[in-house]
Amino acid sequence: MAQTKVSPELHNRPTHVKLDISDKIIRGFTYVIVSLFSLMCIIPFWMIVASSFASEASIRLSGFTLWPSEFSAYSYELLLKSPDQMIGAYVVTICLAVVGTAIGLFIISMTGYALQRRDFPFRNGIMFYIYFTSLFSAGLVPFYLLIVQTLNLRDSYWAILLPLLMSPWLIVLMKNFVKAIPHEITESGKIDGAGDFRIFYALILPSLKPALATIGLFLTFGYWNDWFQSSLYISRAELVSLQALLNNMMKSLDYIANNPSAGLSLQQYRNSMPSESVRMAIAIVIVIPIACAYPFFQKYFISGLTIGAVKG
Repeated sequence: MAQTKVSPELHNRPTHVKLDISDKIIRGFTYVIVSLFSLMCIIPFWMIVASSFASEASIRLSGFTLWPSEFSAYSYELLLKSPDQMIGAYVVTICLAVVGTAIGLFIISMTGYALQRRDFPFRNGIMFYIYFTSLFSAGLVPFYLLIVQTLNLRDSYWAILLPLLMSPWLIVLMKNFVKAIPHEITESGKIDGAGDFRIFYALILPSLKPALATIGLFLTFGYWNDWFQSSLYISRAELVSLQALLNNMMKSLDYIANNPSAGLSLQQYRNSMPSESVRMAIAIVIVIPIACAYPFFQKYFISGLTIGAVKG
């Protein structure tokens, strides 16, 4: 077998391109801007962390600082006073986020794919109906009656799962993602004798990883940050989500502060109860778990948003 001769010029070619002075200046200026912007994002978060470990007296005296002048972990002790209840709320929220995101992605991806199929009848009318629901709403009272009386879902996880399962905007976003997939892929599956669900599962779904990551992150954030649905439809303590539990704890602290007859005078409350640091501790307890999961989806999330914006 003949060996290919490599030109000597290819061996001597430099592997790194030399930058001139203007390129170095622009690159350095870019690094400075990005570093400053990163600090602008990190400093407020660090102030929340520092304030959550500060005593209430130091916050009233010095305000929110980058380092607590008087260290105190009483806020976290107060939040973890009932660890079983906190762990249970975490489990409920995680289960709702995982199950709701999985079901929501399954329904939204199939809906977006079906509405993009050229051979799907009445797709324009159905798309108009979905879009129309994003412009008008019946209001809170009819929706509450639907969940509680018609569907009888009070004190049920479905009362939280169903309202956040999908939205018209997410369906439109998924439809724009599917639009980037050539229709010939569907036709090739039909020629090979595959059914619609087989085509969707084997040919379309693998191409939608950025879309699934992007919409999945939106759904996860929706379930993780929700407290309103749980406050409306859940009355049993073992079914309360994390956000609703922390919101109820904060309301209890505010109630004690504004009602001296509850057991503490206003001055006693200010001296003993860390209201401001508790707010910061609540923010940390809520943000840390979801912030740890975000880097795993960041690559798909950014590319997904870009594709969805361009292909619309």
